[in-house]
Amino acid sequence: MLLNTAFPLRYIFQRLRPDVGRVLLISVSFHLLKLALGPYLPLIPLQLPTILGSLISLLLAFKTSQSYDRWWEARKIWGTIVNDSRTLVLQMRTFVADEQPVATADGEAAAAPPESPLHTVARRQIAWCYALGESLRGLDPTATLRRYLRGPELAYVLPQTNRPLALLALHTAQLRSLYQQQALHPMQQLQLDATLVRLADAMGQAERIKTTVFPVSYRLLVHAFIYLFLLTLSLGLVKTIGLWEIPVLLVTASSFFLLERTARYLQDPFHNKPTDTPVTALARTVEINLMQLLQQPDVPAELAPAAFYVM
Repeated sequence: MLLNTAFPLRYIFQRLRPDVGRVLLISVSFHLLKLALGPYLPLIPLQLPTILGSLISLLLAFKTSQSYDRWWEARKIWGTIVNDSRTLVLQMRTFVADEQPVATADGEAAAAPPESPLHTVARRQIAWCYALGESLRGLDPTATLRRYLRGPELAYVLPQTNRPLALLALHTAQLRSLYQQQALHPMQQLQLDATLVRLADAMGQAERIKTTVFPVSYRLLVHAFIYLFLLTLSLGLVKTIGLWEIPVLLVTASSFFLLERTARYLQDPFHNKPTDTPVTALARTVEINLMQLLQQPDVPAELAPAAFYVM
């Protein structure tokens, strides 16, 4: 996610360089063509490129609006994930007794006490947040899972195609076990199940955004109109501004391409780019909150931003 800091112009120019290069080549070609065939070229009234420019502006406004809606929906989904992750652990802390390590005859704690259900759910939920974000970005979450999961859990999750779903399955299996042991009241189990349903629903919504492709034909149509606009504007300026025509075409077309590229990045909020929804930073927030809630040592620091964005 882009931060409210000084935005580097170099980042913009690097993304626009291919389009600007094509526009410059086309502008120079048009100018040389007019020098050679000027008397034979038709005179295009400036009203035509004006109409085309207005049409391109409408198309870009629509695309930018739809792209921002996708990005904002993704951000709201992850806000729900953060809230429900906290809710899940708060409910577990209220409903289930936090078992303490069993003391030995000498009064010392057992060497390897079993982990309490509360801590197990919290640790697994942290792994789920990280794994979901990395899966949405097309990254391999294996290293993250190895850091947070224990042997049997890891052996169950790694072979799965949808690893975040496998982690939710482990949650439900543990809740079923607690219910069968009568450690949970039926109403408490219903509330925990409702929280897990909301988490699964949020995961499905994020996956829907990831797998629903914005029509490529729309981008091709916008590009075709921009190049047609360049042609008509160049012909409309045959005998008016001379060599100044090249920078005019370059600046005008670059503005259109910049808006189109901005909309294209926003339409993919899980594409591992600076414009992404900051899923890693939000997962780190969940980890910090849950570890502090359970009074765990070695709480990590917040994810530091990289220059002008945070991932």
